[in-house]
Amino acid sequence: MKRVILICAFITFVGLNFVYAESKSLVIQGSTTVLPVAQKCAEVFMQKHSEVNISVRGGGSGTGIAALIDGICDIADSSRPIKDKELNKAVERGVNPVAHVIAMDGIAVIVHPSNSINKLTLNQLKDIYTGKISNWSQLGGKNQKIVVISRDAASGTFECFEKLVLKKQRVRPDALLQASNAAVFSVVKRTKGAIGYVGLGYLSPEVKALKIEGVTPSQDTVLKGTYPISRPLFMYTNGKPKGLAKDFIDFVLSKEGQKIVKEQGFVPLK
Repeated sequence: MKRVILICAFITFVGLNFVYAESKSLVIQGSTTVLPVAQKCAEVFMQKHSEVNISVRGGGSGTGIAALIDGICDIADSSRPIKDKELNKAVERGVNPVAHVIAMDGIAVIVHPSNSINKLTLNQLKDIYTGKISNWSQLGGKNQKIVVISRDAASGTFECFEKLVLKKQRVRPDALLQASNAAVFSVVKRTKGAIGYVGLGYLSPEVKALKIEGVTPSQDTVLKGTYPISRPLFMYTNGKPKGLAKDFIDFVLSKEGQKIVKEQGFVPLK
């Protein structure tokens, strides 16, 4: 009998410690736009709470939301709202995605620094991406083929670009599709005829950000609502966040977390 009691006590102890260990781990996955914010916030949060382990992965907004629905992650990063078909799938599986807006962002249109073009209208940008304009000379630039760089279908940045710029028209078939903001940035900075689009946090002097409708993409113009290609950034949880997930999102939304948002090049909520 003593042996049975000891075994039961041991199992209970192991079980409680397993639950405790689980509660100290957090998996975050999704948008490569939100990725720098999530990574830096996770780094600072873990410095404050040494017992916590937070894993942060990219893959795109669609990948993150799918992971949340499948129970693979605790928080899904997304640079777009959840789609109806994703929400329906979540409901079928007993998952209740709850959105938390953690920052604002502008989608910056970038070219190689050597490009003489400094600004585009939304219509010109749409014509480039749908194939009506294929040479920079058509816009007053060099006689140079335009190399169109876009994001893949899993990207929330693409979803917003498609809605705000392309008006649901198809991207030209010769566009080079990239899996992340960093990949788009990398191709544009080394390709003289290229054009691409990235979140504000990925801007640097290695590329040139174009004015759109005469407005420069910046934290200030996004905050004022004057930059035409702007969107909120999200973190999704299954239901109202609890435990570590709640603590982390509360940190992202805190004064310190929003300072990190700004330092990463995005627009804080406060």
